[in-house]
Amino acid sequence: MTRTPEEAVRGLWRTLSARDYDGIADWVTDDCIYLDMPVGPALAARGPADIAKRLQVGWGGLSAYENHDGLLLSDADGNVMYEHTETWSFPTGEVFTLAFVTVHRVRDGRVCLWKDYWDYGAIMNNAPASWVEGLATADTSWVYDATDEV
Repeated sequence: MTRTPEEAVRGLWRTLSARDYDGIADWVTDDCIYLDMPVGPALAARGPADIAKRLQVGWGGLSAYENHDGLLLSDADGNVMYEHTETWSFPTGEVFTLAFVTVHRVRDGRVCLWKDYWDYGAIMNNAPASWVEGLATADTSWVYDATDEV
């Protein structure tokens, strides 16, 4: 099946909104690099399994997560910019919505590069202390240094 870059990005984010970690492999390439730009390319993840592990560090302890669609722009080379928001709900009652701009590169109908841009301070100022403290002991087997690749 051939997908447009826009279909690949929207499909990936529908899968993410459902927190369907196994389904990520349907939307990203085996060599896809995912990174959060506020923390840099030295803490990237590569490939569907490690991307899923990386996402579970942030979302695993949430009671609810929802992606909200926004503006999506693409070019003829498969580059897609997606402005969207995410609502994070914690079991301790905190809820906040975080603004994102995500840059994707799509190859053969699947995302091969995914860079998230967001406000680091917004998470640190709104997440409960227990979530922030949990980052120190989180699984980091997924860490891939993409410094020379992005």
